[in-house]
Amino acid sequence: MHATVLATLVLRDVHQPPPPSWWPPAPGWWAVAAVVVAVLAITWAWRARRRRRQRRIAAWFDAAVENAASPALQVEAMSGLLRRAARRRDPGADRFDGDAWLSLLDGDDARQPFSQGPGRLLLDGGYRADTAQSEVEALRPLARARFLSWMDA
Repeated sequence: MHATVLATLVLRDVHQPPPPSWWPPAPGWWAVAAVVVAVLAITWAWRARRRRRQRRIAAWFDAAVENAASPALQVEAMSGLLRRAARRRDPGADRFDGDAWLSLLDGDDARQPFSQGPGRLLLDGGYRADTAQSEVEALRPLARARFLSWMDA
């Protein structure tokens, strides 16, 4: 009888346990996720802060120019703001005058918008009574862009 029971007994191979489920993840994956979330949050906060700063700097430039009563005073305001921004790059940069100042404003720009273009108004536009508003409007985007780039650096 014992032999007949053994002959009818069905034997099965060793069963492997089921694979672990993907949820909940291991503690190491939680740490990786926390680091990724922290990096994303810090990057977003840094960019938001930078955008707010750029808007504040642009508003400062725009307000200074718009509050000037005449075109000559607007040129004077732009020149003063550019000299402030130049000090951030080089402490002695605000002492340049004439073509050296315009060359500094041109920087690496091959078009030379300050020394060969509307930027030449910065040389004497703040002292002339007959400074045209159209000349100031041609200078303003150049001066604003240079001011923003130097203040943001």
